[in-house]
Amino acid sequence: QVRLVQSGGGLVQPGNSLTLACTGAGLTFAGSPMAWFRQAPGKERHYVAAIGRGGGTMYNIDAARGRFTISRDNAKNTVYLQMNNLTPEDTAVYYCAARKSGLPTTARDSDYEYWGQGTQVTVSS
Repeated sequence: QVRLVQSGGGLVQPGNSLTLACTGAGLTFAGSPMAWFRQAPGKERHYVAAIGRGGGTMYNIDAARGRFTISRDNAKNTVYLQMNNLTPEDTAVYYCAARKSGLPTTARDSDYEYWGQGTQVTVSS
């Protein structure tokens, strides 16, 4: 059974940084494209960033705006999302997602078979 367990959310002040982590089990992590999505209150879920099995990265320019960095540590079966200079507009539930091993990296949430439980990020003073 595949599990993605997220950690690292919380309440931060505007301008501060936060790093989310997502650890996978039950899947061939090193071969799996991984992505982060977020869903703000009352809005649809949106793609934030993705990283391929080779480490290549993709970003939603509007969401990340050069402030977010996605990375992975295959030895730890973990993908990270480092978020800098956070603003209230970044407040959302953040989800990590994984595709089956060997598939290409995409930005479509419907392409991802496995999902983390979600973690709340609140940016407020």
